[in-house]
Amino acid sequence: MTDVQAPPPRPKRKKNIMDLLVQFRWIVVIFVVLPLSFLYYFSIYLGDVRSECKSYKQRQKEHDENVKKVVKRLKERNASKDGLVCTARKPWVAVGMRNVDYKRARHFEVDLSPFRNVLNIDTERMIAKVEPLVNMGQISRVTVPLNVSLAVVAELDDLTVGGLINGYGIEGSSHIYGLFSDTVVSYEVVLADGQVVRATKDNEYSDLFYAIPWSQGTLGLLVSAEIKLIPIKEYMKLTYKPVVGNLKEIAQAYMDSFSPRDGDQDNREKVPDFVETMVYTPTEAVCMTGRYASKEEAKKKGNVINNVGWWFKTWFYQHAQTALKKGEFVEYIPTREYYHRHTRCLYWEGKLILPFGDQWWFRFLFGWAMPPKVSLLKATQGEYIRNYYHENHVIQDMLVPLYKVGDALEWVHREMEVYPLWLCPHRLYRLPLKTMVYPEPGFELQKRQGDTKYAQMYTDVGVYYAPGPILRGEVFDGIEAVRKLESWLIENHGFQPQYAVSELTEKNFWRMFDGSLYENCRKKYRAIGTFMSVYYKSKKGKKTEKEVQEAEQETAEVETPEVDEPED
Repeated sequence: MTDVQAPPPRPKRKKNIMDLLVQFRWIVVIFVVLPLSFLYYFSIYLGDVRSECKSYKQRQKEHDENVKKVVKRLKERNASKDGLVCTARKPWVAVGMRNVDYKRARHFEVDLSPFRNVLNIDTERMIAKVEPLVNMGQISRVTVPLNVSLAVVAELDDLTVGGLINGYGIEGSSHIYGLFSDTVVSYEVVLADGQVVRATKDNEYSDLFYAIPWSQGTLGLLVSAEIKLIPIKEYMKLTYKPVVGNLKEIAQAYMDSFSPRDGDQDNREKVPDFVETMVYTPTEAVCMTGRYASKEEAKKKGNVINNVGWWFKTWFYQHAQTALKKGEFVEYIPTREYYHRHTRCLYWEGKLILPFGDQWWFRFLFGWAMPPKVSLLKATQGEYIRNYYHENHVIQDMLVPLYKVGDALEWVHREMEVYPLWLCPHRLYRLPLKTMVYPEPGFELQKRQGDTKYAQMYTDVGVYYAPGPILRGEVFDGIEAVRKLESWLIENHGFQPQYAVSELTEKNFWRMFDGSLYENCRKKYRAIGTFMSVYYKSKKGKKTEKEVQEAEQETAEVETPEVDEPED
């Protein structure tokens, strides 16, 4: 295994007024964004509490009434006069980093804001029925005291069920359960014609069931979902293991932390409940593995309990980094606090937003107000600062086959020099129908580490921070870097979650993703002419109504692609 050569030096970059505005943006964050974020979070919390005071029966009744309002609203649309259907949510409210530019074209709004209730927690069937605007903080607050949880709980509190289903969602348990959408049992969807259907993997809407993930809400309006629950315990026993070596050696240590070399991937004695690795430099990383533990075990004499959720605590990624100095160690973290360990510092983006936010005095005095709400950060940045971030900052996830993680790490180092990096494994299942994201053909014959006969192991390489050249004051072309990243993913059977800024052309979009099932469902369920296509919804840049309508017409005229038949 060879060491990665240092990237060649780049010319120095001339600074301008935008650099100054970004450098001192913390003033706006401190005096505007943080206070508004606190008030927003508190108001949402009060609404959640009011909802939880209602019986499940009352919540379901209100849900049914709200669904009728959505159906009525859809039927009010005049297809020849009104624009394509979008939710009424403001563009800046979305947690994702890409611009919601499709709402700048004329569109027909449908209000889904009332759909933010937990409708039922069934501990006998081990199913949670929730509405699409329920977020991870809300659902974990309800389930964890019952010693149950969603099988996949995305780390950031603000991420919603609808976003994780229609888009992409992952967590440290995804090496066992797959992506968030893989844990869904059924979808309740309002179709373009106002029909309300329940889609499962084995009913008449099974094609819709498999097509909804990654579709960005362009097949229908999701109004509820039933999601798998699993039994849990009160604490997470977390082991921090430092790794020193080159990037290929770090990648192998990461693989060994959760995937037995003997191929016994389904043996829960050999595979931890949770996995993540943070790569801090080209030669240093910390692998973390977690197993659920009871309160009795955690409180045994000699065990260390770390309440990472307290406002004054060291940011989690910095706490984990201490393993590089003090060596391997073990501690117990309350389960819900572990789930949301990256919320307060937004992984490590908090360091860029508030350069002194990790200092002890700030954590102690103001840590309770963290994190700033992402949507408010977007609302206060303006178009020029937004474009500055697109060009000088990276927020991307690279979903790559596990055996190519070392190559991906070397590529990021060579082209971007972003550290820390986040590594999180997930299964990519071989499904009865070929969906937008799918494993490599014939993967099961290769018998690679982490793979099983029914799923290929992938990894999310999370690339979030300012690139090394920018930190050194050198020239960096963020747009070209993202294009290169997308090309590398296409060549290596990888995928780019579309919450991020994308530079993909339509041709390359459909080289990366498979559109056969998606386009078939667009036509079958009459989404064309009502909902924007997934590419145009993800596409960067302003969109006119004419451009969107022309693209829709072209799609409508294309012959329906063949869809893979279910396997025996």
